[in-house]
Parts: sequence; structure tokens; C-alpha cells
Amino acid sequence: MEYTRSGKAFLAVGNVLKRPAMRPVTRAFSTMHAWAYRLTKGRAQSSKYPTMLLTVTGRKSGKPRTVPVIYIEDGDRFVIAAAYSGSDTDPTWWLNLQANPEAVARVSETTTRVRATVATTEERPRLWEKLVAMYPYFTDYQQRTSRSIPVVVLTPIP
Repeated sequence: MEYTRSGKAFLAVGNVLKRPAMRPVTRAFSTMHAWAYRLTKGRAQSSKYPTMLLTVTGRKSGKPRTVPVIYIEDGDRFVIAAAYSGSDTDPTWWLNLQANPEAVARVSETTTRVRATVATTEERPRLWEKLVAMYPYFTDYQQRTSRSIPVVVLTPIP
């Protein structure tokens, strides 16, 4: 895929931020993004990339941890990718969800309790295709890593 100059710069920044030494910087940006998201009631996001705040329970601390993630909708479910800019390690929020799959998804001002699962083998290709259609950089992230990027389905809990 051909990218614009800004797209290439975006990928280069992502390649730097995926490094373990840059995790504090990544966390700081995530914290600022979550703060702006709350302050603007969800308007602090790109219209091209729908964003939610996902609050998970820390697997070691037991404390709530909130991270902004881009998503697609699949019926009443949300679908996200644990890409971590193509890092060879899973993002912490995904490790936390594996330990405790219940979380809270906030889209604009609406919060929904959800349960996280990995997309089934049958549905993963379709969901991955939809994720890439919305956010083409996922293709590059997958090429950067030897791990298969988890496609995570967030199903509302009644």
C-alpha cells in the first residue's frame, strides 16, 4: 500500500513507540488522549478512526486501567486489535483482559460492560479485513511482528 508523507511519518513514529524503552511515552500519550476524550465527551478523536476508552482491571494491581483504542462495530459487538504498533509483545491491556475478560467500553458518553474473547478462527478473517479497511496501518503492524495480532471481540454483558 502506498502512503502519503504523513502516513509514512505515522508509521515511523509507531515503529519507534513500539520499543520497550518507549513504553512510558506511549502510556503518557494514552493518558493524555483518555483525558481529552473524557473532557470533550468523545469528540477528541479522528472521524476516520472511531475510538473508545476501554477500562480493564490490572492483572497485578487489581486497579482499573483505561486505554484509548480504535474499534469497529460488528452488530452489537465491538472489535479491536491488540496490535501494539506491531510490537513482538502483546499490549498490557490485552494481557489484563486475558486475566479478567470483563471490562467497560466507553463510546462518547455511553458506557457498556463487555466481555472480551478472541475472535474465532472462522470469524477472524472477516473481522481483520474490516479492521484493516478502517485502519490500513494494521497491515504494516502485522508485517512487523512474528505474532499473530489478536482480534478481540467485546460483547456487551446484559
